[in-house]
Amino acid sequence: MKETCLMFAQYHKAGNQAVLSILQTLSPKEREKERGSYYRSLSGLVRHIGEGTLFFQGLFKTALSHKALALKALAASESLTIPQDTAAEASWKTLVRVFETLDEGLIQAVSALDEQDFTIPVQWYGKNPDKVPLYFLLHQLTMHGTHHRGQIAQILDELKISNDYSGINAAFLPPQVLP
Repeated sequence: MKETCLMFAQYHKAGNQAVLSILQTLSPKEREKERGSYYRSLSGLVRHIGEGTLFFQGLFKTALSHKALALKALAASESLTIPQDTAAEASWKTLVRVFETLDEGLIQAVSALDEQDFTIPVQWYGKNPDKVPLYFLLHQLTMHGTHHRGQIAQILDELKISNDYSGINAAFLPPQVLP
């Protein structure tokens, strides 16, 4: 379980880095342009991924309050905010640094956990509030980011901007599945 969750955290970081790198090549005007998405622009989609990551990490911090090393790894996210005005280049650079901190914190937190920790119950908030295992929410965080990076990919495809960042390479595959 730990190996899989670590792979997901690494994939999440690599996907975010790839998207941010691609979007960095666009002008702020192009990143902020209305694209017909629920989150309006490419920047809006990126901000939402960051906000989702902050939300999930908040849930993890509460559930892992007795796991000092994991909690320490997630502590940096406590002071982070997602800049809303990413049309300004300085704000965009801040957004990139926020992602670096969030993604590295997640990897370090997962690395600090023992195998049995992934079944720790985490309070979920929704239509049916309940506790779910940590591994499930780590997976949900990955799927949330993947879903919205897919929306970004669709927009980039329409703009004819290359954006293959699937992450299917040896860096993310567990050693036992490699030939």
